[in-house]
Amino acid sequence: MAASEAGGAAALSGRVTASSGSTVSLWVAAAIVVADMVGVGVFTSLGFQVKDIPNGFSILLLWTLGGIVALCGVFSYGELSAMFPRSSGEYNFLGRTYHPAFGFVAGWVSATVGFSAPVALAAMAFGEYGRSILPDAPPLALAIGVVWLVSLIQLTGIRHSSTFQMIATIIKVVLIVAFLGLGFVIGTPQPVSFAPQSSDFTYVLSAPFAISLVFVMYSFSGWNAATYIIGEMKMPERNVPRAMLIGTLIVLVLYVALNAVFLHTAPIDKLAGQIDVARISGSHIFGELGGRIVGGMICFGLISSISAMMWIGPRVMMTMGEDIPALRIFSRKSASGAPAYAILFQVAVASLMLFTRSFEAVLEFIQFSLLFCSFFVVLGVIKLRITHPDLPRPYRAWGYPFTPLVFLLVTGFMMYYLLTTQPKPSLLGLLIMFSGLLIYAIFRKQSGNGHAAASSGRE
Repeated sequence: MAASEAGGAAALSGRVTASSGSTVSLWVAAAIVVADMVGVGVFTSLGFQVKDIPNGFSILLLWTLGGIVALCGVFSYGELSAMFPRSSGEYNFLGRTYHPAFGFVAGWVSATVGFSAPVALAAMAFGEYGRSILPDAPPLALAIGVVWLVSLIQLTGIRHSSTFQMIATIIKVVLIVAFLGLGFVIGTPQPVSFAPQSSDFTYVLSAPFAISLVFVMYSFSGWNAATYIIGEMKMPERNVPRAMLIGTLIVLVLYVALNAVFLHTAPIDKLAGQIDVARISGSHIFGELGGRIVGGMICFGLISSISAMMWIGPRVMMTMGEDIPALRIFSRKSASGAPAYAILFQVAVASLMLFTRSFEAVLEFIQFSLLFCSFFVVLGVIKLRITHPDLPRPYRAWGYPFTPLVFLLVTGFMMYYLLTTQPKPSLLGLLIMFSGLLIYAIFRKQSGNGHAAASSGRE
């Protein structure tokens, strides 16, 4: 046991620094965070929330709390990213904090379906919303086209990817801000109050409020995007926590403002139970063209989301390829520095999901797995504070231990909710994780045999 603990301490203290070719700036990383977070969730979920919580203040509080919980996660991930500055997110953190097998399981889920399914979903949404601009275009063709177009840009290297990501995200934010401004200026005000009243707390303390928080948190997912590209960032110990903080704060403001505009411009009874709340709000602001205007806004915004996921997802497989001989091909980079094989692998999986429409089912059963991994990453911050208090921590989680505990409490509730309401998909997610353990054992055995053969040859 003592030898094992000494080895673990040595592995933890052996920090991996960013590569000398790191070129991603703080603002590009923050743009990736914003782009990865702002998808279709905020434009569709309000209708189901106001069905049980028909109250302006409670809705805005709900989204504010979601942002605060995301920030609690940011602080913990920021500490680990500064301690272990290497790309790949949970694969790196869990492998360093607990055991390489745990890291492999997280990396296996992320590299195979964890990013490909959301890419396919966003691309399919792009195809559907794209019909507001090109009515006769087949949604599937648009979806496949945008995935491959963005992937080709990623294959050109970090410099072009950074420029494209920054421009696409700026356009997304500008369009949303323009929509917000026009909504408040020319929209017809509805009889809804955003000021707190004593009766509001009956909604805040209700079961629908807690359940709605689960779906709000899904809309905030992506706040950890910068941790997947640590090795490509300038001064990662300082810039990764900052990028996550800046990006999450921007999204928090946008989300609260968007929901305020939706409620300000459209009657609650028209929004209740509807999935296309942004279109309904747009029709009340702009008239008959409102739906097409909002559809075009969301369509353009999804390009930056797909770009962000096509950037960060392959970095997981790339890093795994650096550690595991059987996956070595995915660590190879092109002359421009892009992990070409890892990108092509994610493109192939996402395209297959689009053709088979399997991404919707995959998204259901990976939710539990992704929550499970993020739960243990944050728990790992507490673990390392206790077991390795002397390890260098260039950044320390703000509000420790309260912020990690808040994140663990909410994430634990979300896992409990999924297990009780969607037991089969959740158990399938656990099965995928278990398959990752089996594959890890096979790869480890192959690596051991290869090492033994090499030693025998030298003798």
